[in-house]
Amino acid sequence: MKIRVEVKPNAKVPGVEPVEDHLVVRVKEPPKEGKANQAVIRAVAQYYGVAPSDVRLVVGAAGRHKVIEVPDAAGRRV
Repeated sequence: MKIRVEVKPNAKVPGVEPVEDHLVVRVKEPPKEGKANQAVIRAVAQYYGVAPSDVRLVVGAAGRHKVIEVPDAAGRRV
């Protein structure tokens, strides 16, 4: 399943929030050297209850708007 994600790096309080048809993911990490992307993958994996290795960044490695793929058997839906 593919999910649209809006990333908010350098957030004071990290978390995942479903908004309409996408997720807003707030991470403490800065958007440098892929640190924020790694944190987003970990946060989305935890949100859906899957391993981070099962989550794949499909589109948007360099932007705030991303498309992430998680296994279809993931627990929650957007």
